[in-house]
Amino acid sequence: MRHILLASAATMALGSGMAAAQELVFPVGEGAFSWDSYEEFAANNDYSGETIDIAGPWTGADAELMNSVAAYFAEATGATVNYSGSDSFEQDIVISTEANSAPNLAAFPQPGLVADLASRGSITPLDEETASFIAENYSAGESWVDLATFEGPDGESAMYAFPYKIDVKSLVWYSPEQFEEAGYEIPETYEELKELTAQIAEDGVTPWCIGLGSGAATGWPATDWVEDIMLRTATPEQYDNWVTNDMPFDDPVVVAAIEEYGTFLQEGYVNGGREAAATTDFRDSPSGLFQFPPECYMHKQATFIPTFFPEGTVVGEDVDFFYFPAPEGGETPVLGGGTMFAITEDSETARGFIDFLKTPIAHEIWAAQGGLLSPLTSINPEVFPSDPARATNDILLNATTFRFDGSDLMPGEIGAGAFWTQMVEFTTGTQDAEATATAIQERWDNLKN
Repeated sequence: MRHILLASAATMALGSGMAAAQELVFPVGEGAFSWDSYEEFAANNDYSGETIDIAGPWTGADAELMNSVAAYFAEATGATVNYSGSDSFEQDIVISTEANSAPNLAAFPQPGLVADLASRGSITPLDEETASFIAENYSAGESWVDLATFEGPDGESAMYAFPYKIDVKSLVWYSPEQFEEAGYEIPETYEELKELTAQIAEDGVTPWCIGLGSGAATGWPATDWVEDIMLRTATPEQYDNWVTNDMPFDDPVVVAAIEEYGTFLQEGYVNGGREAAATTDFRDSPSGLFQFPPECYMHKQATFIPTFFPEGTVVGEDVDFFYFPAPEGGETPVLGGGTMFAITEDSETARGFIDFLKTPIAHEIWAAQGGLLSPLTSINPEVFPSDPARATNDILLNATTFRFDGSDLMPGEIGAGAFWTQMVEFTTGTQDAEATATAIQERWDNLKN
């Protein structure tokens, strides 16, 4: 969802740069990087004198990280790379494609926008070799191919984008010290998570901190809960059909997932009760983990939430996380978000940059500086700057199924509208799961009429 970029909110200035003029942050040949992949790419690709323009959502420090990766492509090939980042990227890229002034490549945080531009013929489909590469070299590879496959203007489906820099949402945060003192163990299955929740409540303390507040976007954390639960109580195919409304929102499968979310809201399970869960700002909600005694023992949120932890908090020591577990004996689904590179103005050099993204070094340079997770199975885990970063990436690599945030794939009036607001009503207890699902489906039906 759009909130994935909140971690960079403090640096939301326009970010741009020329990769050819930037020094390499890690000298070639030094460290645990996969330099063989870099050397091989450099030997086989010469774009001397060529220039490519890239647009994306990364600004400030993230723009610097993007440029640090592009610098290796420039060094290897002789090309010049101009990156321009904007906090209004989604609007800017549509305007530039309509005006025939699009950059060569764009990094999209919204698959729905890729689908829209692909259907208009504004994006060049990638070759079948790239689709095969993703299927064979990304964990849960077919999931990624499916995610980046859209219909073109001729109605034919093709892979249009290269997934890169992924966020993981299927995480539960906790205090190791508080868990140890209380004698709680990390649950390894969804059943054990529910048992732990009940045990904590029986002990007279509160299992969960939940906060849905987010200004005009209030409600989105509840949609993440439902999406993760859908991936644990339904099949991936049912999840996909739900996102496109081929399976109605008021289908019993969806209603059951909303009801399952409700089991975590029952009396004694959430800090402050249901009303507090619906109104507490999501940035403030994890603070209960850091109180003594704790106001809660667990908080479900994505990889960006440490930005809002108390100053000086050390992940891996003061606070840690575990995978939001799947049912025993089932698949290992991961919910998340991320960006995808697509060619918006075709050129040989632009295609060369897509090929560069197939190399481990293109992922390792950013990962080593922090802030990038990758499902590329050949990435060297030694490059991650900390054990928590490595552990988070392991969750991604161990996934048997990956699905993008469902609300981001739905029409804006649903995913960023009715789904948010109706989940607030459900969280407060104003209405039950069936009424919630019905209200959302009615809004969707109105869109079709």
